[in-house]
Amino acid sequence: MKLGVMQPYFFPYLGYWQLMNAVDQYVIYDDVNYIKGGWINRNRILVNGKANFFHLPMKEKSPNKLINELTWDRDERKITKLLRTIEFAYKKAPQFRKVMPLIEKIFSFDSDKLAPFLINQLEAVKNFLEIETKFIVSSEIPKDNSLKGQDKLLAICEMLGASEYYNAFGGTELYSHEDFATRNIDLKFLKSLPPPVTEYRQFKNEFVPDLSIIDVMMFCDVKQLKKLLSSYILF
Repeated sequence: MKLGVMQPYFFPYLGYWQLMNAVDQYVIYDDVNYIKGGWINRNRILVNGKANFFHLPMKEKSPNKLINELTWDRDERKITKLLRTIEFAYKKAPQFRKVMPLIEKIFSFDSDKLAPFLINQLEAVKNFLEIETKFIVSSEIPKDNSLKGQDKLLAICEMLGASEYYNAFGGTELYSHEDFATRNIDLKFLKSLPPPVTEYRQFKNEFVPDLSIIDVMMFCDVKQLKKLLSSYILF
């Protein structure tokens, strides 16, 4: 069984979905600390041809709390402003009429708990992208939470019966092929192929890579999306 583990990011970039699509089961790491300046409640979209940050409004942001201990701000004015920002950026994009209703539905989520909101938006986008990978929520796994880093991941892999563990390219300095091999687990890293392979048309602008999946969905039809989801290497 192929396993991936990632924090629940806010409308994450293409590589996040490539990893999800490449594995059989995907653990959503909701019981780790929130990281300020990370991707838990922010991402980037294309505004006037340039990358522009947009944020999920939060009631609290503390690196001393777990992701599943935090809440987001459902203030109607803030959500409306956020949705209008996305609409302004993409109202002329070819897939706008298909994608915008999905985004609006995601923000109507009836809870201010951050982790359930993020998991729900991941599930909604996963279904839109036709990814069949099964989600498992980390906090629901009976594991030794005193473990840290690689040791905790190894414990999760063993508990779920993983024979292969896939990690994003950024983890190459954190995890060891040898350490995983001692547990009979094959560690692989996934790296997105660079442009022009993963390039798509963004209006008439020069291509800006690594934006939120919102950008990809706004410009790409189902056929293009499936091609992009498979545009990576494993090593």
